[in-house]
Amino acid sequence: MSALKKKEVIELEIGSLAFGGRGVGRTDEGMTVFVDDALPGQQVSALIHKVKKRYAEARLVEVLRNSPDEDEPRCVHFGICGGCRLQHLNYEAQLREKGDQVREALRRLGGFRDLETEPVRPSPRIYGYRNKMEYSFGHARWLTPAEMQDPESVPDRDFGLGLHPRGQWYRTLHLAECHLPAPLSMEIMREVQEIVSRNRMKPYNTRGHTGFWRFLTVREGVRTGQWLVDIITSAEPDGSGEVETLAGQLKAAFPDITTITHTISRAKANIATGEKERVLVGPGYIEEQVGGLTFRISPRAFFQTNTGGCELLYETAVGFAGLTGSERVYDVFCGTGTIALLMASRAGEVVGIERVAPAVIDATVNAKLNGIGNARFVEGDATALLREGPVYGDPDVIVLDPPRAGLHPDLRTVIPTLGADRIVYVSCNPTTLAADLKEICENNYRIELVQPIDMFPHTPHIECVTLLVRD
Repeated sequence: MSALKKKEVIELEIGSLAFGGRGVGRTDEGMTVFVDDALPGQQVSALIHKVKKRYAEARLVEVLRNSPDEDEPRCVHFGICGGCRLQHLNYEAQLREKGDQVREALRRLGGFRDLETEPVRPSPRIYGYRNKMEYSFGHARWLTPAEMQDPESVPDRDFGLGLHPRGQWYRTLHLAECHLPAPLSMEIMREVQEIVSRNRMKPYNTRGHTGFWRFLTVREGVRTGQWLVDIITSAEPDGSGEVETLAGQLKAAFPDITTITHTISRAKANIATGEKERVLVGPGYIEEQVGGLTFRISPRAFFQTNTGGCELLYETAVGFAGLTGSERVYDVFCGTGTIALLMASRAGEVVGIERVAPAVIDATVNAKLNGIGNARFVEGDATALLREGPVYGDPDVIVLDPPRAGLHPDLRTVIPTLGADRIVYVSCNPTTLAADLKEICENNYRIELVQPIDMFPHTPHIECVTLLVRD
């Protein structure tokens, strides 16, 4: 196999998409090359920028032959914004590639060579599907190609509100449009752009850790029509009045906003959370309806960002559980209790386990809100709580819905010892899913069904619901 060299330009035919959205091509000698922004079916020239023993990474230089699956991107920011990396690939091809990525991860990382998966279930909406957006304030505004032609015409290069350019976490792309949330989300964001750009308080500097305005979070209750706005700032005491003024202006401009909160963050980390929260307008939360139940969503609460896709995901998980009315269910990583409460009406008892204390509080509130008495929620680390065995009674079904990093290695070992007849694993990362399933299946379980579900059209992400049964 001949070695490629950095800064070498080569021609490739792209055969597939890797997990993460990069095109995959192979040289005549069989070397795998990952090419940013390339699509299956394209013939491209690419500049090599990293060479490893078994693969190389490259940047797209030119498309020499188009793919039959290419689509015209809808957004003016496509190619700059770090969000929709696959907007130029038609949706049917996106689903096909995501399904292939799931099968490849299970084959290569899990060793499941003959495993068949179900066809990917598409999102009910492919635009306007996000019920939550986190917009970032920034002092380092990313200039678009048009603005670069005449940078002096940009009114304030020290202010931006929008999303981050790809790979540029410390810069802010001043959004003109985004097609992932509902239109009202963008209208609210543009109003804040206009108001805060004239404000005496400056946006936060992520490198110098100075400034005031940090994030704007907008959440929609798709089924209820309720809207929440959370304004996240640093801890400068003389900025409170500015936030209250902004809240009043937003409520006057957008009567559909039902609650506005102010979160204060002292952390240097560039994440949309904080240590102190105050309610400026409304009750401090919104409600959403899924599967006939009502869920209360506070500014910090986790809730699936695609409401229609969420219903598909949870409907699949409940179906895989095979409940008849008498089972005891452990919902590990239960969050605010969504899956647990949807299963409660079909089970004898549900026990939710979650390490994040506010989420446990929300789950308990949601149980009371829906009159559900056979679900209880426990705060704590799942590995530590379950290491001693089925301390809450023998489970018939275990639901796992871990974060992107997957299960802790110790928990992979603990789960099979609990003796559940069925394990329903909800995953947002096929690579960690494959590794977790491999170890669980080495301990008297086998995979019965794998159902991929597309919750995030135009992005590389894919969710999976997997059913394991005890051998």
